[in-house]
Amino acid sequence: MNKESNFKILAINPGSTSTAISVFHGYKEVFQKTIRHSVEELKRFKRLIEQHCFRKQVILQTLEENNLLLPEFDAIVGRGGVLSPIPGGTYYINDVMLEELRERPRLEHASNLAAQIAFELADTIKVPSFIVDPVAVDEMEPIARISGLPEIQRDSLSHALSLKAAARRAAQDIGKPYSELNLIVVHLGGGVSVSAHQKGRMVDVSNASSEGPFSPERTGTLPVLELIKMCYSGKYAEDEMRKKVMGKGGIVAYLGTNSTLEVEQLIAQGDKKAELIYQAMAYQIAKCIGEMSTVLKGKVDNIVITGNGAGEKGALGKTFVNWIKERVEFIAPVLVYPGSDEMKSLAMGAIRVLSGEEKGMVYGGSEGST
Repeated sequence: MNKESNFKILAINPGSTSTAISVFHGYKEVFQKTIRHSVEELKRFKRLIEQHCFRKQVILQTLEENNLLLPEFDAIVGRGGVLSPIPGGTYYINDVMLEELRERPRLEHASNLAAQIAFELADTIKVPSFIVDPVAVDEMEPIARISGLPEIQRDSLSHALSLKAAARRAAQDIGKPYSELNLIVVHLGGGVSVSAHQKGRMVDVSNASSEGPFSPERTGTLPVLELIKMCYSGKYAEDEMRKKVMGKGGIVAYLGTNSTLEVEQLIAQGDKKAELIYQAMAYQIAKCIGEMSTVLKGKVDNIVITGNGAGEKGALGKTFVNWIKERVEFIAPVLVYPGSDEMKSLAMGAIRVLSGEEKGMVYGGSEGST
């Protein structure tokens, strides 16, 4: 038996109204549960980070109810939060990281809770705690940061955990190291990230919060002059505009639902508007893939599509991916990995460090080094 198969890992992935946990024994997931939190339970907390004790206790209760003992774990790993920009990798959770997430996060995001919870649980049993490929992963080249306006710099906020995991999976299937491949990797979910990976580094990515194609609930890139007119029309407050761009934009703005399954049902019933909007999203994703191919100067080994929107919902879901493929297959062969492997990606990051395959990184904060 490989040494890696003996490690027992607890993975934690907080969402806005849920906390997902998984237990891995080596590479095998032996337990998984998504714990739902009601609005009533969460509304008593003024700040998101204040939820960590509540969620920690819910996790401990769930483990106890399922006869899973905390001292049995070799490490605890959480989805990384919105930290200062850092390279991809597996990071030891330290005081610098925790203080930044508590006191001055770049963005209020549920993933900011993961490090605090993982650290406190791991400290109880004196084992390492990690985050893996957080949303703040930033490996962009200097040329990619130029926006066209000196006051605004392009930055990297993306589904990095999913993108990096899919890239590694593709490398394994291709039979070459990730560090030797040029890949375009797409995550399809509530938001969409399209990224260019050059020899193991994510050198450019569409910021899933404000750039790139529209998605089920985000607008992506918008015509900027028209957006300025909306902002100064007097009809909308700043908070309303933010919600229009992220949360109430994209498919939900056009069709009143952020469920691609419902959109597919509408299309099956002959709804031409739903079909047009759905095709337009595929069209914009394909355009962004084309843009990323220029980042790699046309030298693309494979295009990789992953995430819950990548076709697992049935025939129409696969048709959506096919709408993308028919526009981009001339660039490179397309690999499709439907669904989300986030929990496994977290556990595998911890195992790579515990087994010595990868060196754990130390977070230094906005003015430190990693």
